Amino acid sequence: MRIFRILFLKELRAYFLSPFGWLILAFAALMQGLILTATLKNFSDQAQPESLVFLNFNSPFFWFYFIFLFPVLTMRLFSEETRSGTLEGLLTAPVRTWQVVLSKYGAAYTTFALLWIPALIHFLLFTSLTDIPPPFTWAEVGGAMTGIALMGLLFTALGCLASALTSSQIIAGVVCVGLLLVHFLLGLIPSQYTSQLDAAPFFDFLSSQNHMQDLARGLIDTRPIAYHLSTTAFVLLVTYHLLDFRRWKP
Repeated sequence: MRIFRILFLKELRAYFLSPFGWLILAFAALMQGLILTATLKNFSDQAQPESLVFLNFNSPFFWFYFIFLFPVLTMRLFSEETRSGTLEGLLTAPVRTWQVVLSKYGAAYTTFALLWIPALIHFLLFTSLTDIPPPFTWAEVGGAMTGIALMGLLFTALGCLASALTSSQIIAGVVCVGLLLVHFLLGLIPSQYTSQLDAAPFFDFLSSQNHMQDLARGLIDTRPIAYHLSTTAFVLLVTYHLLDFRRWKP
């Protein structure tokens, strides 16, 4: 665990001892504020059928910047070290492959999780600075944050896999965006072919959009939790074997 901790802290410092991590945090905080402001304006203009949390975390703007975060956070993890030649040195050191994979993944996911502190502060300020009853419950906030955490686990793993496939950060970012878009579009299939496609329930189960809608209503289900955890483990396992193949490749 000592080696893992050293590698993890090294990767985490790479985010926050440079302007890179702070720019991502500023961008996320700005987008969260703009989306919440737009949602509140909709509430002031007319009555809404759903809560503030539901509309805030299910708007098209939320999905746009949410998906954008992962290639930015992960594209440099393995590709930059591959390009500079330091990855080979790291893999030939007395370090296990799983320590390399999990340390980089853990640092990227920790950074991702920290990006959502401003969103929590926004909801806390709403309840403390206004005299009106909040148009949401804390169960809905907790459900939405659970959905973000679960999707973050899987999407960060996909970003790590994309970064491990190439030595170019740009290509890694494009591959990551492609994987996330495919995953996102698979979730739209049931809404288009509900009556014609027998496999619609399967694609409905894969849909991150549907999971977020349920969780943002405060409905916690073990099925999306099991799905995201198992899929994340599978993607990390593929990344591990990909790097381990490089390690023992003559």
